[in-house]
Amino acid sequence: MRRIAIINQKGGVGKTTTSVNLGAALAEQGRRVVICDLDPQANLSLHVGIEPETDDPSTYTVLHGGTTLAKSLKQMSLPGLRVLPSNIDLSGAELELASAIGRDNLLADAIDAWVEDHQKEHGEEPADYLIIDCPPSLGLLSINALAAATEVIITVQTEFLALMGMSKLVEVVALIQKRLNPKLKITGIAACLYDSRLRLAREVLSEIRKYFPGQVYKQPIRSNVKLAEAPSFGQSIVEYAPESNGALDYRKLALEVIGQESASPELAHLPDPVPIADLGVPKTQERGGGPFAGAVPPAATRPRIDRAPDQSRPIPTPRKDPLPVPQAAAPAAETEPTVVLQPQAPVAQPEPSSEAARQQHRDAVEEELHSMRSQDLPALPPEALELDN
Repeated sequence: MRRIAIINQKGGVGKTTTSVNLGAALAEQGRRVVICDLDPQANLSLHVGIEPETDDPSTYTVLHGGTTLAKSLKQMSLPGLRVLPSNIDLSGAELELASAIGRDNLLADAIDAWVEDHQKEHGEEPADYLIIDCPPSLGLLSINALAAATEVIITVQTEFLALMGMSKLVEVVALIQKRLNPKLKITGIAACLYDSRLRLAREVLSEIRKYFPGQVYKQPIRSNVKLAEAPSFGQSIVEYAPESNGALDYRKLALEVIGQESASPELAHLPDPVPIADLGVPKTQERGGGPFAGAVPPAATRPRIDRAPDQSRPIPTPRKDPLPVPQAAAPAAETEPTVVLQPQAPVAQPEPSSEAARQQHRDAVEEELHSMRSQDLPALPPEALELDN
């Protein structure tokens, strides 16, 4: 059985998402997988639709010895996938177990007892993969996970700040390997939340591959909204959106992890993995690239739509004769023009600047009024002078 700890002391880099969806992708390939929630926030348990109460068996009761690991497992809807849930009680485990004897190996002892009992009863190990989701810290819980695991997968976000703690994390893994668990090794580094459109993301991924040659998985986990939606439905990505880019990326990551089974002789009997094309994923989704790869097929493979002519509408035939030359319009009959008089606004006259000018202005006005009075006005018709009785 491969014991893999998914770890990074920084939060929000995809540890829980990778633990759930990698485990689901491995179970889809016919592997027996157990995912262990070692985070007091219980995000992994909520991701798969489990809301454990404080009295339910969990990692807290397993570390305290109240329940065995076998009795604390819960079967998921996906065949071959089981979960060891967590709850808020685990937040006080570090203080409560600080003075316990062998506090660094409590989880390892529980796992060893589970494996031993199952082998005695069934003649085989209880699972093919044990994936441990570690909390975003390097406290007692993370040390228990590293002491119980034989492999470490580091999830890293493709941003600058995510690189700052990588060297410290590698030192902690080397220290645990030296003092507590000689079998522990870094199996791989998974780049999460990758956006190939961003130059920074490409440069950070290139730097990680430069400083950790051969340890970075070829398939980065692209940013995908379906991965963020799946926890709200209590499902893994291969159940919630099996044709999404997130499901494709974790299926490819699972194939790389399965490719490392040659280093575990006890897994030599497992069948070969199923190709992704046989899992129901469309061929357009198998292509790599940016976040929108596979959304639109290339023009060469795009289906052509032949529109049939509408029989209800007549098709116009081209004209053989030249278009007629438009003739000039005939002149309209001469009619007496109608003159509409518009009232004009009075023009403001400038005020004379001297008394002589004022007198001249008054004389001109009186002369104009005199001429208007002397004009003959048209007589009104007799009926206009009659009054209504």
